[in-house]
Amino acid sequence: MSAFPELDHFLEQHPDTRHVDVFLNDLNGVERGKRIERESLERLYSEGMLLPGSMFALDVQGGTIQESGLGFDEGDADRPCKPLPDSLVPVPWQSGGVAQVQVAMYEPDGRAFFADPRHVLTKVLDRFHRLNLTPVVALEYEFYFIDRERLEGGMPQPPPLPITGRREFRTQINSMTDLNEFSKVLSRIDEVARIQGLPSTSALAEYGPGQFEVNLEHRPDALRACDEAMRFKRVVRSVAREQGWDATFLPKPYRDMAGSGLHVHVSVLDAAGQNIFACPNPADAPDDAPHHGIESSALRHAIGGMLRSLADGMAICAPGPNSYRRFRPEAYVPIIPCWSINNRGTAVRIPLSDVHNRRIEHRLAGADANPYLVVAWVLAGIHHGIAEALEPSAPIRGNAYRESGERLPLHWASAIERFERSEFAASYLGRPFRDHYAKVKQGELDEFNSHLTSLEMQWYLGAI
Repeated sequence: MSAFPELDHFLEQHPDTRHVDVFLNDLNGVERGKRIERESLERLYSEGMLLPGSMFALDVQGGTIQESGLGFDEGDADRPCKPLPDSLVPVPWQSGGVAQVQVAMYEPDGRAFFADPRHVLTKVLDRFHRLNLTPVVALEYEFYFIDRERLEGGMPQPPPLPITGRREFRTQINSMTDLNEFSKVLSRIDEVARIQGLPSTSALAEYGPGQFEVNLEHRPDALRACDEAMRFKRVVRSVAREQGWDATFLPKPYRDMAGSGLHVHVSVLDAAGQNIFACPNPADAPDDAPHHGIESSALRHAIGGMLRSLADGMAICAPGPNSYRRFRPEAYVPIIPCWSINNRGTAVRIPLSDVHNRRIEHRLAGADANPYLVVAWVLAGIHHGIAEALEPSAPIRGNAYRESGERLPLHWASAIERFERSEFAASYLGRPFRDHYAKVKQGELDEFNSHLTSLEMQWYLGAI
């Protein structure tokens, strides 16, 4: 027996385990790590596993952004990574007794490593805990199943439907026919999710061909909710490969089809376990403050804080070039900082619910965004609004895309520049992380912009 009950229990339940994939997720959410032997597990739990800090200075292709200072400037130094609670689980899509465990990175002296997004979220949660408040978080992911056979230029195409064999290029929301066509793979995802203890609650066919949305169960532990979200994405991609397809969380894989988002639902509990968004307390607001139909001052203030921080956080919610292709009018993706009650065209939405389940839905982020950072940003806005008693603007009614107002930063370069200057980001995420994230994203942008594309040759080569 070891000194780690979780480890002992797992090995007792899974005696055939031979190898363990040890991984963390970098700034882009890409899995990075090593495979170790079963015999090394106890050492992992007691001492951690060494990985270079530059894991959090990588672009999406795995190249180190040297301007971050985590590459050659510090000799690509290693740091210990320690297992996350309840993350040691079997890997059903692998044969040969494979398990997996998630880790977080620390400094050699035990301090949290500033560039690990999980610790960034912890920093924001600490502010809630000091107020005796607990955020309850649920995440919704949209994604596409795609064929492994690509079109010319590497462009994706929908997979042949399992029952009819045809390819579907139509737009169809909430189609039960599409659910039936993809029933086998969706059932397998649900099976694997249950084996790994992941709380998926429902699946629905979205607008695009082969596009689905899965809701993860709400958690009064935001860290756990994000840990599970990372594992869920790994399940979806791995099960799709098992079935002979690919799955992608790219926000806009098709030019004329719906984008894929990451929607975050949040409520907040007080020390007695009561949802503060459901508690009428208009006395906290000035007598002349508009209530906008929201009796809970905490809910109004949370909305006010989120609206103030939306623009500064675009580089987190839309972390790559493809992210910005989602932002089109009347595409259920917000383009101005606005809110509503029961209107999917806005960035911040109060869904229809009974009063006890009153919550906020943040609809800005793409499915490619790092959930630790998105949730940290959403909660930072909520905390700021509550702490400063910020009142929101009037809610949007009707078509949100016909509203005037300053647009969110809808280009990658301008979003990075705004984030880099953000004092809000420096305050809530830490100035070192703000500067680090901006440098990594600027380096990725510069590398991306250095490449020629076939489209610019088609448009300009013969004409200029």
